[in-house]
Amino acid sequence: MDISKEDECDKENRAYLLTKQPDFRILSMKDFKVGHEIGKGKYGRVHLATNKSSGYIVALKILLKHELKHDKLLQQLEREVEIQGNLNHPNILKLYGYFQDEKRVVMILEWAPLGTLYAQLKRQMRFVEKQASRYIAQIAKSLKYVHEHHIVHRDLKPENLLIDKQGILKLADFGWATYVQDFTNSSLKTICGTLDYLAPEMVKRQPYNEKVDVWALGIICYELLVGTPPFESIGFHPTIQRIVLDEVTIPDYVSREARDIIIMLLQKNPINRPSMEQVLNHPWIRMYNKNSSSQNSQPKLTKTIITNINYSNC
Repeated sequence: MDISKEDECDKENRAYLLTKQPDFRILSMKDFKVGHEIGKGKYGRVHLATNKSSGYIVALKILLKHELKHDKLLQQLEREVEIQGNLNHPNILKLYGYFQDEKRVVMILEWAPLGTLYAQLKRQMRFVEKQASRYIAQIAKSLKYVHEHHIVHRDLKPENLLIDKQGILKLADFGWATYVQDFTNSSLKTICGTLDYLAPEMVKRQPYNEKVDVWALGIICYELLVGTPPFESIGFHPTIQRIVLDEVTIPDYVSREARDIIIMLLQKNPINRPSMEQVLNHPWIRMYNKNSSSQNSQPKLTKTIITNINYSNC
C-alpha cells in the first residue's frame, strides 16, 4: 500500500471514530472487503480489510479450525480472545471482536499501518538511544497494565510489537498470555514463547511468574541498541546454555544509563528484576520521556468480549 492510500485510510478511520464504531460483534466475512495479506503466523494469516457499511479499516486474523483442533489449541485461542478483547490501553493492540463460521475463526483487530518493530529494526539495524528509550517506555507501560491485571504475556518480542501511524507502539499477539491470580505463588511451568527471549527460569523448567516478561524486555532493550539479541547463538542448546550461564556483554558505544537498565532487567534471579514502575522511573527512560510514569493512565478491563467458539463441525 502506498503512502497516499495509507493516509486516506487513516483519515477515514479517524473520521469514523468521531461518530460511532461499528458493532463488530454481529459481523461476518461478507461484511468486509478483504484486501492483501499483511502478516502471517503458524496458525493464521492477517489481512487488511474494510468494513463495507462504515469504511472502517481493520486487520482480520483468520485461523482455520481444523488446524487448531489438530494441534489442541482450541482452549488457547479462547483464552487469547478473552484476554486481548478485554484489555483497554493505548499501548495494547485492540481486539474489537471475533466471528466464526464452520471452518474459520476471524479476529477483528486494530490496524497498525507501520508494521512490526522487528521490521523497522531490520531496516535501521539499530536505534539511537532516544528512540529506543521511547519504545521501551511504551512497552513498559503496556506490561505494567497487563501485570496489574494478573496477566503474563509470555511472548514479548519485536515481531509482536506493532506501530500505528502516529508511531505509538502496540503490544500484540496474546496467544501465549495467561492469567495468574498470585504472582508470588505462581505455578507456571509451560515453556512457551521464542527462544532468544526466554528467561533462565523458564528454560530450566522452574516455576515462573510475570518476571519472564521483564527479562524479555531486557532482551529487547539490548536488541534495539545493538541490533541482535544478547545470547543469540547457532542452535537450540548453545542458546539455552548462554541464557542460563552467560552474563550480558554490552558494547562500549552504549551509554552508561542504557547499560544500567539492561543489566537491571537481565538479572538471572527473577527476584532481582525490577517492576515496570521502577523501569519507567529509571534515568534512561526519564531522560527521553517527559511523562514516563503511568500512574494515572490505567483504564480498567472492558469486559466486552465473551468467547463461545464452536468447533463441533470442524
